[in-house]
Amino acid sequence: MIKEVSHPEKAAYPQVRSSRSLLTCFWLAGTVVFMISLQLFATCSVDTQSVNFGSYDSFTSQNLEGVGNISVTCSASTSYTIGLSQGNGSYAARLMTNGSSKLVYNLYTSLTQTAVWGDGTSGTALVEGSGTTMSYPVYGIIPAEQTPPVGVYSDAVTVTVTF
Repeated sequence: MIKEVSHPEKAAYPQVRSSRSLLTCFWLAGTVVFMISLQLFATCSVDTQSVNFGSYDSFTSQNLEGVGNISVTCSASTSYTIGLSQGNGSYAARLMTNGSSKLVYNLYTSLTQTAVWGDGTSGTALVEGSGTTMSYPVYGIIPAEQTPPVGVYSDAVTVTVTF
């Protein structure tokens, strides 16, 4: 049995009937609005160039300087901070090691060596940036007149970009 649904203007609208349907459907003209949305998350990547001091002369009265680089690439208009871990030692005196032997050094945000590059604690500085691709020099200093045994000294420092 087919039941018709009455509509005062049903003649003005197309009818759809189905022998399987118990209802007659009428299509009414109208507008349907639906929202389209997308959420984009900021992304950043980091590339580093190590600080290589070369050879250290324990008999010189001059500090040994080296420069490395941190490149940060982020989504457009992304603000971020760059922090460095202590590595071995502390922010006051980072340490490169060769077995149990140690060589004191530190990393700075500028050539003036006024701000130790760290995590923003213990008097250290973070570096702030924004934009797509930016490069930041890392200035390293080994204080003069240390007398470590001969060998290869190294340290591992973690770069953290917070955005």
